[in-house]
Amino acid sequence: MREPSAWIVAVFAAALGGAIGGGSAALDATLRPWRLGDFGPGVLEAPKGDVSKAEVPETTHAFGTIGSGAEGEHEFVIANTGSAPLTLTKGATSCSCTVSDFEAADGAAENAKKIVAPGSTTKVRLKWRGKGSGGPFRQQATVFTNDPRRPEISFVIEGTVVPTWKAVPESIVLSQVSAGAAVQATARIFTFGKELPRIGKLSTADPQTSQFFSLSSTPLAPAEIAAETGATGGFLLGVDVKPGLPIGPLRQTITIELRIPEKLVVELPLEGSVAGDLALAGTAWDSSRQAVLLGTVSGQIGSHAQLFLIAKGPHRTAVTPIVREVVPGSLVVEVGDGKPVGSGGVIRIPLSITIPPGSPPANHRCSQQAPAGRIVLDTGHPDSPTLSIPVCIAIGP
Repeated sequence: MREPSAWIVAVFAAALGGAIGGGSAALDATLRPWRLGDFGPGVLEAPKGDVSKAEVPETTHAFGTIGSGAEGEHEFVIANTGSAPLTLTKGATSCSCTVSDFEAADGAAENAKKIVAPGSTTKVRLKWRGKGSGGPFRQQATVFTNDPRRPEISFVIEGTVVPTWKAVPESIVLSQVSAGAAVQATARIFTFGKELPRIGKLSTADPQTSQFFSLSSTPLAPAEIAAETGATGGFLLGVDVKPGLPIGPLRQTITIELRIPEKLVVELPLEGSVAGDLALAGTAWDSSRQAVLLGTVSGQIGSHAQLFLIAKGPHRTAVTPIVREVVPGSLVVEVGDGKPVGSGGVIRIPLSITIPPGSPPANHRCSQQAPAGRIVLDTGHPDSPTLSIPVCIAIGP
């Protein structure tokens, strides 16, 4: 029997490959509908009956420049050119972009909807704040619709952030603040607007420690302003920290409202640590992060860790911790009996932390997306009556 010639084999292979490839493409197209921008796969099909129809003159707006800390806004128009009511539902937005002009459905902001009658229009207002020291920015917001041709609309704001202020230093660091003592810090805020800054409200972002901070402002001398290249104004921010801060890591944000002449918001980080007669020790305690590191734990198996609360000073015998709060709620914290160490100048109190088997999932990895959990103790110490202990943990299945 003669073997087929090479060209016959090649032609047959090409035909077979084309058939397989075409079939795969057809199957993929069937299982994964295509989209054209905001329009769905049925965009070319004639709708039947009364339907809504969303039309927008623009989906992208070039804003130009915005000052760092300044607020901007823009209105987009959505028209319903269909014959049925158009339902708009607020979707996801970028980190500093908000969508307003929606009415909450059933009292839930996340399900906020808006109904547009046939032949009517509505406006969607996007608000945002310039962030960073300068450079291009792009903010986006999504609105879902019941238009079968256009199930979602993405609105985009583009522009450039320009510096309008500068803080020296860029953040206030308070290391080893004594819980029972007052401390002061300052920062110089320079502005680059056409007018001298008008200072509005001074506040702190974290309400749990706000009562321990007193803020003030004093205009800088002309010579200090002239020494900063390009600065046209400035003031000295004064921060007075009162006694009584909870022991542990200190993280606060100082917010300053300004007009130069546009309105802007200055945010200055403040961080450090608060020390006193109380301290923590144990294998699960990370002194560099000032947190309990429990890692990833199986909710089915559970886990256990041991800490020690160390009390010293003249009020050490008054320290009798009581658990006030735990996050996540599945943590079981038990306080043992305190025992003197050495000559009795220090008392060591055991703290048992248990994640029981069957605990529900939780994510407190001590990140921006998953904030730390906590153990809050009423200590009985007159200078440090409350101790909040950060907990880094993720409970999985």
